[in-house]
Amino acid sequence: MPLPSTSAETFSPEELYNVVCGAASQDPTQLQASATRLKEILQLPGAFETLYEIASQRTVPLAVRQQSIIQFKNNAVSQWRSRKLFSDDHRQRIRARCLSLLDEPDDVIAECNEVIVAKIARNDMPQNWPALIPNLLGTIGTNIDARYGGGQGGSTIQLRRSLEVLNAILKEMMSVKLPSGVKVMGALVQELHQNLQGHYSRVALSFPTTITPVSISQIRTAEDLLFAHLIFKCVVKSAEWAWNRIVHNNYENLEPWIQQLFQASAMQLQALSELRINIMLALQTGQTDKISAHSIDILTRHVRLFGKLFRRMQQLSPSRFVALPIYSDLILYYWSKVVQASNAPADAIADTPTAVFPVRFLVQAMVLFKDSLAQWAPVRKDGSQNANALSKEFVENAVQLLVTRFIPLNPSDLEEWVSDPEGWVNLEEQDNEQWVFEIRPCAERVLMTLANNYQQYVTPLLDTTFKQAVGQRPVDLPGVVQKEALYCAVGRCATRLKDLIPFGQWLEHTLMAEAQDPSASYPILKRRIAWLVGKWIADDCYPANDAKIWQVLLYLLRDRGQGSDDVVRLTAAMALRECVDTLSFDIDVFAPFLATAVNELVRLMAEAETLEAKRRIANSLNTVIERAETRIVPLIGNIAQPLPQLWSAAGEDWLFKTSLLGTLTNLVQSSKEHSVILTGLVVHLIQQSFTPGAQLHLDQDALVLWLAAIRNTVTLEGVDGGPGYIIPFPLVISLLSENLDLLGSISEIVDSYILVDATRVLQLYAVELFQAFAKAMTQAVETNVGDMAKILSTLFQIGPPQLWGEPLHRSGLFALVVKTLMDDKAKTSILTEEIYVLARVAVANKQLFLQLMQATAQANNVPENQIWEGVLDQWWTRFDNMSEPRLRKLTAMGIASLVSTGRKEVLERLSSDVFNLWLDVFGEIKETENQDAEPGSPTLTRYWDRPTDDFFQGSENTLEYERRKALYENDPVRTTKLTTYVAACLQEAEIACGGPANLQAMYLAKADPTVLNQLQTELARP
Repeated sequence: MPLPSTSAETFSPEELYNVVCGAASQDPTQLQASATRLKEILQLPGAFETLYEIASQRTVPLAVRQQSIIQFKNNAVSQWRSRKLFSDDHRQRIRARCLSLLDEPDDVIAECNEVIVAKIARNDMPQNWPALIPNLLGTIGTNIDARYGGGQGGSTIQLRRSLEVLNAILKEMMSVKLPSGVKVMGALVQELHQNLQGHYSRVALSFPTTITPVSISQIRTAEDLLFAHLIFKCVVKSAEWAWNRIVHNNYENLEPWIQQLFQASAMQLQALSELRINIMLALQTGQTDKISAHSIDILTRHVRLFGKLFRRMQQLSPSRFVALPIYSDLILYYWSKVVQASNAPADAIADTPTAVFPVRFLVQAMVLFKDSLAQWAPVRKDGSQNANALSKEFVENAVQLLVTRFIPLNPSDLEEWVSDPEGWVNLEEQDNEQWVFEIRPCAERVLMTLANNYQQYVTPLLDTTFKQAVGQRPVDLPGVVQKEALYCAVGRCATRLKDLIPFGQWLEHTLMAEAQDPSASYPILKRRIAWLVGKWIADDCYPANDAKIWQVLLYLLRDRGQGSDDVVRLTAAMALRECVDTLSFDIDVFAPFLATAVNELVRLMAEAETLEAKRRIANSLNTVIERAETRIVPLIGNIAQPLPQLWSAAGEDWLFKTSLLGTLTNLVQSSKEHSVILTGLVVHLIQQSFTPGAQLHLDQDALVLWLAAIRNTVTLEGVDGGPGYIIPFPLVISLLSENLDLLGSISEIVDSYILVDATRVLQLYAVELFQAFAKAMTQAVETNVGDMAKILSTLFQIGPPQLWGEPLHRSGLFALVVKTLMDDKAKTSILTEEIYVLARVAVANKQLFLQLMQATAQANNVPENQIWEGVLDQWWTRFDNMSEPRLRKLTAMGIASLVSTGRKEVLERLSSDVFNLWLDVFGEIKETENQDAEPGSPTLTRYWDRPTDDFFQGSENTLEYERRKALYENDPVRTTKLTTYVAACLQEAEIACGGPANLQAMYLAKADPTVLNQLQTELARP
């Protein structure tokens, strides 16, 4: 075989060919090695051009050609503009080879070539590939002339491939949003639309007479149908694009063509639809050969293509669509086919191209009809009467047809129900997806739309039909199926029927009895009863405060006799959630049924085979727990016990695991004090959620559970030999230092741990915790750093200093805070929060503060006075950024504590920065002692004293709320009178300086007399 030539000199064409041969081989070892090498070669200039040359040579083995063009499609088109990989000559030769494959017999190569041409055209048209469209049109026109000009000439393969490539180009260009691309597509449509429509007319004009039950088996007929279909696909794309841009994009000149095309297409659709139906009726009694089946498949898809065009035009501009010529005739024709199908045998309707009435065609017809109903409503939006409104007889017949023919379950539905009950329910619950594909849910939507637009006709009819049937008890399967369809209709139109149907009586006298009927065919009706009750309550058509609701649903949920099955129980579980999750839900009415509901949901969740079903049941259980609140506490053991097994069975299904975490979170929130089993389970699942290989999606939900658990516990230790929440604390330390994405949630958990038992946390993990803080604070964003600083302030307020002093130094955290303050490069909010941290340390233990400053200076080989100066500069500078009176007082107390140490660097600022800071706070907080307090227990009256909005951190209705309340109320900043505190600190400073005279001479003599007098007055104030 001659190897392809190439102008590239940076790689070996022979090696490339051999590598592609290896990549196309069946030997796994050779394939893997070749794939690796091929990836390397394709990064070299000219390699892609040689690869495409290999693909275009007919003498090369087919598997090698296929491998070559697949590699080109997957890798080259995305790098088409690369100057490294393609020269202008390379691109020119590749474009030429693209068109050389228009007679390619192999479908794989041809389909890849379609994609390649379309992608390149998107980049190159029209400037760099001006001949592309003329070449395609020339090939198409020549072959159509030869084939349909009275002879049998022309190349079938060339015509097919050219049309497929043109269709791919239009599909690609339709997706372009940039103005330059839109301009190119506009020019294409202007150039092509009349040409293509003319070709379609030549190919398809004779179809109503030339396509017969006999000719359908001829190759020529199959080819003609294919060509017509391919041409019309190009016409549809051009029309859809133009229709969407006529109004605003200066393509008004195309509007007459669109109108003419629509009218011609509406007529052609009707002709082809009738032709197809007649052919299928004629062929029903005999076997169809391969060619006939192929022709019928193309004809079926071609008929649906018209519907796709109409539906897209309807979606893009409903108001313009209804104004098109013979619009009403078209929609009513479609509906007539639905009516015709309703009178046909059951086997005439199927989701196959060979059915007399294919499901997809009927659904298409119903959707077009449904979305046209608003245009035919008796009363327009402006209140005027609509002369084009559908008649009462038409509407009533349509409703009867839907309820009796298309809404009832068919044999196929029932077979799937029995063979895969959980899968059947899961599919049924995809309401928003299935109705555009399947006839039964689509029929339900048509009924709902009829009820919305023609309520005066539809609701009386349904009400009458319902009242005639409600007292009847069907005894055979057809009767049960028909009554199920009626119940479906009543449920779908519940909001329209709620004032006509006495639901409470119906529930008591009919639904209750039907729910308990042991007949073998009654699961069909029972499943609908469960759904109906859920629907009626969820739509606020009846309040969820009637005990009969729970009696019916719980009977259906727990019944395991022959008159029930998995579908009934699963539907009842979902209906239970809908009824519980309503504003009218009354827990007092539901309370007697709570235990049964919970136990049956847990049982059903364990029995369910699919994880999708388990998720649905878990969602129902979670809703029940949420609405039951504290009444769920006695049932916690029943719910929690099977959760570990369910978790293990979930495997990689993170959605179900998320539901289980939600269940446990709800239990924790309902139970203010945890049982042993609940604590152990929370610890277990938290650890499981963060094990290597666990789904990242679980992290957030596991953290929600974790926070809820800590907020609602009274101890971190285990009870009665069980595990305690202190066990996973090393995990939260690890997350604090490593997981920046969820740092806010992680910090909340650390904060909650500290509030429960700061002493125990510090005893076990002080150094590790501070190290994690230090690492996180060097990497986190401003908000997270601020949150962590607040947590440290809490810890230093309530934790024993002897437990956190040395670890604070050993971890490097204190040094990090000091360094941040000295560098002054951090955000103002962070610097301010860190001053609060240091103030807490100073108030908690001033000697410890001195030791930390000294140790930091020594460890970093920095003069201690330099550190002091940097910290004190920020202490004064950040004071202006503090707005909360409590924290301004904390800052004043902190600096007073440092004054009491006699530290020179502090006292040198006493007469200026410190006095001014104190006087600002004195004048602001207005603290007085309450004279009415009990003897020996003076209290402060603070006129500024209330927690900020974010102080409780969303902990309301948890035990943590009381802990935070105590944290606030017992804060030394609140319990200590500032003037008394400052006066005591000044006395200690006098002692540290060797007496009042020394303090006066060394530091106070420099003070402004006015300022000093003000201070003395404040300190003397009772």
